[in-house]
Amino acid sequence: MRLIPAWPGRRHGKTRRGPAPPGGRARRARRLTGVLAAPTMLAGHGTTSIAQVISNTTAWVVGILAAVATLFLTIGGLRYLMAGGDPAEVEKAKTALKSAAIGYGLAILAPVIVTVLKSLVGG
Repeated sequence: MRLIPAWPGRRHGKTRRGPAPPGGRARRARRLTGVLAAPTMLAGHGTTSIAQVISNTTAWVVGILAAVATLFLTIGGLRYLMAGGDPAEVEKAKTALKSAAIGYGLAILAPVIVTVLKSLVGG
């Protein structure tokens, strides 16, 4: 048996002995199974090769990176327009624009990185 925190309604600092709360391990196992199955779900139903799964996952990652970079570009542009000469706001806008540039760079380089890793592994 292990010590668990007092149940709601009890005074703080008290503990009681008893089993772990129900569903803890099973819930974690289901969550882990969902995370491990995500690339397969992203790949679609008809895929049979690892190469196709990696290709589809790469396409999803590139899309997500481009969307986030576009969001940062929009935020940076709006901050720059609304800065009104305030140096602190201008710096925040420049930081957001730099983040957008990094995001676009990663989106462009993601397929290249996957290709290099495939050649290193022998795929």
